[in-house]
Amino acid sequence: MGRRQAREAAMQVLYQVEVGRVNVEEACGYVQENLALADRDMEYTRYLVHGTIDNLPELDKTIAEYSRDWHFSRLAAVDKSILRMALFEMLYAEDIPESVAINEAVELTKVFSGKESGKFINGILGAILKKEVIKKRK
Repeated sequence: MGRRQAREAAMQVLYQVEVGRVNVEEACGYVQENLALADRDMEYTRYLVHGTIDNLPELDKTIAEYSRDWHFSRLAAVDKSILRMALFEMLYAEDIPESVAINEAVELTKVFSGKESGKFINGILGAILKKEVIKKRK
């Protein structure tokens, strides 16, 4: 189906890990089975999940710095998952333009969160993009 479905699956895995304390591989297996992802899409899902989890302290610190009006600990788990994954793509996915990562995050929010969350996520990621010099990290 493509990267949009891979992102959707990755967000679901990250959410399961965050809220349900589910093992990463167990959560990946569950979404692969239930979403019938192609191997290529599942590979990208795993890349997003593992990359996000591996860089969680840096991602959370950056998000917390830019969510001034809303304390990071008060963010909804689904919004955290979307923000973390989008920021990971912005920082590390060399073939994904930052604007695409932001747009995809907003689209995920429309499906999995509230209308106001999309504006919030767009605002946070947009502010990071404006203030930070985004250089893809390896």
